[in-house]
Amino acid sequence: MMLKCIAVDDEPLALKLLEDNISKVPFLEPVAYCRNVFDAMKVLQETTIDLIFIDIQMPGLTGLQFIGSLENKPLVIFVTAYKQYALDSYDLAVVDYLVKPVSLERFVKACNRAKELHELKQLKQQPTPPPSADYFFLNADYSQVKIAFNDIIWIEGLRDYVKIYLKSTPKPLLFRISLKAVELELPPAKFIRIHKSFIVAIESITSIRKNSVFIKDMELPIGETFREAVDRLIKRREL
Repeated sequence: MMLKCIAVDDEPLALKLLEDNISKVPFLEPVAYCRNVFDAMKVLQETTIDLIFIDIQMPGLTGLQFIGSLENKPLVIFVTAYKQYALDSYDLAVVDYLVKPVSLERFVKACNRAKELHELKQLKQQPTPPPSADYFFLNADYSQVKIAFNDIIWIEGLRDYVKIYLKSTPKPLLFRISLKAVELELPPAKFIRIHKSFIVAIESITSIRKNSVFIKDMELPIGETFREAVDRLIKRREL
């Protein structure tokens, strides 16, 4: 999923650095690089933008004033030399507040957070199935693939992708979506997160031993963060 973005900074060098950083992030699609908020305003009127990188101290309207004036604002990452506006910025529910000079690592971390928030926002905007639904849909190759909850054995997260192992297919299905986003679609009574990279269908678990969950001959690790949830499952005697 690509994020359409614009960058706004009145300093040419700072704008160039933003352009270089944006070009290194594969899921960012730059639409415009603006020297002031008025140019940015025109872009927003003409195009749907998912993410804005913007400085704070600029002629005319400041970045804070501009973002505060937007009714339906995109995701926002402030990139500024001034630390003192950080608290004010979070009143605007921004994604992140980066203080110049910004390392590429810190920049990418902020972009990844924006991508995750955008995915969650897209999921919330999609029509949700009725409570009695026993399936959900995922995007794949410009189509919607129907996944039945009872067909799922386990799910593996691979950065921006997930592999879903099903009873009905010999090979797992691959989707470009975060494991967290998929987890939000699953009924908690039927699935359990056992590791940062694994969600399993409770009915598929054949045994639990020390640090592992077994699905027949397949052994999956239990992460320390999720051990308490696994212990609660055992105490409920659902296996």
